[in-house]
Amino acid sequence: MSWEIYQFHAVFFNRIMSKAYVHGYDIRETRRLQDQANVLVELLHSDTRYQKGSRILEAGCGVGSQTVTLASNSPNAAFTSIDISGDSIAEATKAVVSAGLHNVNFARADIFNLDFEPESFDHVFVCHVLEHLSDPVVALETLKRLIKVGGTITVIEGDHGSTFFHPDSEAARLSIQCLVELQRRAGGNALIGRELYPLLERAGFDSIHVDPRMVYVDSSKPSLVSGFTRDTFAAMIEGIRDAALDAEIIDPATFDAGVRDLHRTTDPDGIFCYTFFKAIAAKR
Repeated sequence: MSWEIYQFHAVFFNRIMSKAYVHGYDIRETRRLQDQANVLVELLHSDTRYQKGSRILEAGCGVGSQTVTLASNSPNAAFTSIDISGDSIAEATKAVVSAGLHNVNFARADIFNLDFEPESFDHVFVCHVLEHLSDPVVALETLKRLIKVGGTITVIEGDHGSTFFHPDSEAARLSIQCLVELQRRAGGNALIGRELYPLLERAGFDSIHVDPRMVYVDSSKPSLVSGFTRDTFAAMIEGIRDAALDAEIIDPATFDAGVRDLHRTTDPDGIFCYTFFKAIAAKR
């Protein structure tokens, strides 16, 4: 699905995005995103800090799961957080108010059609957004124009092909592949984490550094067992069951066996691993 469709009329934004964003916008997905952000704060955001007086654009803030961490880590920086979903903006606003933060302004906006002057921001932050876009290079080029010379962009993406687990399960891998395929059909790329370096290079950024960050979960890490393996990843796969079956990608028995086997990895002898990729690049 082409994201250029959004430019025709704002009334279609949420309807189209609900198809492109394969996880949906219901309360269960909001909770999953919040769980994911909470358990991954140290891994993904411990080294994300912005100087006093910096202006940062958070492109694709979703329900504010990352926004709260960003704004808390850099209380003297000013954040403008945008998202194409009005419902998500409402949730993000509530999250920031609940956290007692006062350094974030929200706006509903399309990442491909942003109404900001060139070089309006010192830095840009993008997390779990590019995977849903049909043309991430154009998105990165658009964002690059908004960054001051010498400023940076930080991009964080997952890669669903990076999963491995014990006990191994063919059904679980096929269930995960359903999400990869659904995202591909929607115009996105669930394997985009491994592509961050060439994407940023094509968009004209310099000094690109990509750092893979693995989530390793075993029974000695109960918060990750529940917060990541069960409530984030397995919940994400469970959430696309109807879509996968409607698309006839998989049969019900195999999908359900795969989900059971993902939950099996949360048992005392289970292991689950997933890799995120965090890239930082500069505008020269």
